[in-house]
Amino acid sequence: MIGEPTRDRRGERRSATRAEIREAAWEVARANGVAGLSLREVAQRVGLRPPSLYSYYDSKNALLDAMFAQGCQTLLQRQAAVPLDGDPQSTLAAVLRMFVGFCTEDPARYQLLFQRTVPGFMPTPESYAIAIRNIDTLRGQLAAAGIEDPAHMDMFTAVAAGLTDQQIANDPGGDRWTRLIDDAARMLLTHTQARATHPPTCSTSPGGPTDD
Repeated sequence: MIGEPTRDRRGERRSATRAEIREAAWEVARANGVAGLSLREVAQRVGLRPPSLYSYYDSKNALLDAMFAQGCQTLLQRQAAVPLDGDPQSTLAAVLRMFVGFCTEDPARYQLLFQRTVPGFMPTPESYAIAIRNIDTLRGQLAAAGIEDPAHMDMFTAVAAGLTDQQIANDPGGDRWTRLIDDAARMLLTHTQARATHPPTCSTSPGGPTDD
């Protein structure tokens, strides 16, 4: 009927092509590393001439930014599915297992989201805002496990990154380090609970401040 909205077929085709380019870029990044991403190779994979690709993403950084945003959105979806059952130990283990699993299943995505592997790349404010939502969600999940001190959150991310890096570097596709997740969560929870019960005090000994 006259007056009813019509489909934007050109816009749909453009969005589909952008998605195809983005997926081809992930394939190249997984083969060559994020730092080895080549727009020429991406264009070849989707059947475009390199100049034509620029009409969809006007620079390599623009394509990386779209990939960054997609990765952060996927992490948000994974975070939303983490069971928070009220038990600190199982909650912390579930959060750690989700995060390490997310990182180890796609090392190229892990590089882009959490490591500075591409000189000069910075996500746009719009994409970085999604990453901030990831952090805020993580903060809420850790709070559900009784971890609210910012220093303890830093400890969590250090443990998660350590397990991830060791697994990717030394046993890709295996479980040598991921099988330690429950133990790592237990150790981390024990540490944070002890700190909450007996916070460190400052000594004014000649050697300088020390933790008791």
